[in-house]
Amino acid sequence: MTAPVRVVVLDDHQHAAMDAGPWERLAERFRVETLHEPIADTDALVAALAGAPVVVAMRERTSFDAERLERLTDLRLLVTTGMANAAIDLDAAARNGIVVCGTRGRSRHTVELTWGLILALLRSIPQEDARVRAGGWQHTLGAELDGATLGLVGLGRLGSAMVPVARAFGMDVVAWSQNLDAARAAEAGAEAVAKDELFRSADVVSVHYKLSSRSERLVGADEIAAMRPSSYLVNTSRGPIVDTPALLRALHDGAIAGAALDVYDREPLAPDDPLRSAPRTVLTPHLGYVTRENYRVFFADVVDDIAAWLDGRVERRLTPEP
Repeated sequence: MTAPVRVVVLDDHQHAAMDAGPWERLAERFRVETLHEPIADTDALVAALAGAPVVVAMRERTSFDAERLERLTDLRLLVTTGMANAAIDLDAAARNGIVVCGTRGRSRHTVELTWGLILALLRSIPQEDARVRAGGWQHTLGAELDGATLGLVGLGRLGSAMVPVARAFGMDVVAWSQNLDAARAAEAGAEAVAKDELFRSADVVSVHYKLSSRSERLVGADEIAAMRPSSYLVNTSRGPIVDTPALLRALHDGAIAGAALDVYDREPLAPDDPLRSAPRTVLTPHLGYVTRENYRVFFADVVDDIAAWLDGRVERRLTPEP
């Protein structure tokens, strides 16, 4: 009898992968191990994955660059949750004979979290909760969304989904992206504006942009400087899109009213990262896609991808861009 194939699930921070997926369907064909803590060191990662032809990556939590993929000589199938993963070098995977597959996912989880962060930020919900628990009472004055302007950096699938919620709150919506035209913006219910105008006019700037070499530091020092002292910045997209040192300066100088972040340049956020002590911030640990419903979709497809590979088929292959 053929020995079960070793499968390693990385970065299962919440110990949720085994309950979220139908692993029992293939219990006799492979044995699954879950690792819960991040492995930042390359040597340690290579050692942990030795003898595992199948590895499951949770989004961009672990990097698979060219060096790592070359050293992971047992790896044949790398499955990532989601249909894109900027932390995987797809060209290097192809050179080393490693098949990379993705999964489907639900579409609104990050939008829901973004609105939670906006409300928490403008109404100081975390701070007031902490004061009530410590025996205190009202301390802050909140800001209202009704009559305010939401500025969307990016009007793709997620940015567009922000618009009807903003309208329900009574907000005006402006948007910018590198290739956005007025007709496309109007179709989504927003007004297309120039980039500098968006940062000058928006009361809340929300980032919904795909990370690439062109979008790194897209929200830079100039854009943050254009914001008003009463304006807020929210980023649930990817950390490197925002210039973090410039954002920190603006927060400490009082140049903007506050920021809510779910994503960071490096994750997990280091214990001594200056963002942890920055004023007027709401910080969450990359929770945008972390929901029970989404995990069930992720890991059902993970099991399907692995089963197909064992049967000599490939589902949802990710390939390098031409």
